[in-house]
Amino acid sequence: MRYPEIEPYDSGLLDVGDGHRVYWETCGNPDGKPVAVLHGGPGTGCSAGLRRFFDPQRYRIVLLDQRGCGRSRPHAAETVDALAANTTEHLIGDLELLRETLGIERWQLFGGSWGCVLGLAYAERCPERVAEIVMMGLATDRQVEIDQLTGGLGGMFPEAFARFRDGVPEAERDGDLAAAYYRLLTDPDPAVHEAAARGWCDWETAMLPGVPPSPRFEDPAFRLGFARLVTHYFSHGCFLEDGSILRDAGRLAGIPAVLVQGVLDLSSLVGTPWLLERALPDAELVLVGGAGHTTAVAAMEDALIAATDRFADRP
Repeated sequence: MRYPEIEPYDSGLLDVGDGHRVYWETCGNPDGKPVAVLHGGPGTGCSAGLRRFFDPQRYRIVLLDQRGCGRSRPHAAETVDALAANTTEHLIGDLELLRETLGIERWQLFGGSWGCVLGLAYAERCPERVAEIVMMGLATDRQVEIDQLTGGLGGMFPEAFARFRDGVPEAERDGDLAAAYYRLLTDPDPAVHEAAARGWCDWETAMLPGVPPSPRFEDPAFRLGFARLVTHYFSHGCFLEDGSILRDAGRLAGIPAVLVQGVLDLSSLVGTPWLLERALPDAELVLVGGAGHTTAVAAMEDALIAATDRFADRP
């Protein structure tokens, strides 16, 4: 069960350069153990629910909206300029600048899905700044994982996939669907990019059976910004070398990691949880029965909070 709702005691917009300002907020105990919370997507932005995985008496909880989404500016729904200077390397730099700005020496990393990709990439660049790692909805930078989400699951959801595939020009339906949607989503014609945003988000929903559709997908601005950012990153291979996260995982020796995965999470079909457990020198994999790619299951919440509680008083 998550901790009670909590409000930030400080927040701001950090000028990270390149015309971007990144929203951040801090909650909990100003003298507590620092933790950086990394949202998924890319492009979902941080939510109030993410604050509640930590004991507010023991943690200094830092959340941020990554470039182009949430309360950061510019927003990808408003302008394609938000996609410029928006790569994984830029996001890693933003985390480092925020850490320095807040006067934090080392922090825990907490995230899921795309947040797992970003968190592991950051940790491998800056291992001396990472105390522990807690991740869920496990993902890396492998092209096979992107291919799974943009085509490999088509056989499991054939009707939804047919609609998704039919949303791009016929000549592009057997190619890179993320790149094809990205071209449509960045088209200046609202009729074109709005239809593409709906098509992309409908496919995202279809890949999460048993999970209620996100109410945020009913917001046209959220749909457009989210779809633009996801396809921006997917069509560029997450702006990382294919497989580099697993390859460089040895750099995280000495950093304890808890990896929480729902047994029904479809990313398991390409082996990501087991590959990560074997690659990370100090990782523990926790498998949660009856859960998929979501935290909206009590057992997932319990497993994640058990990890953050365990690490709360670790020096």
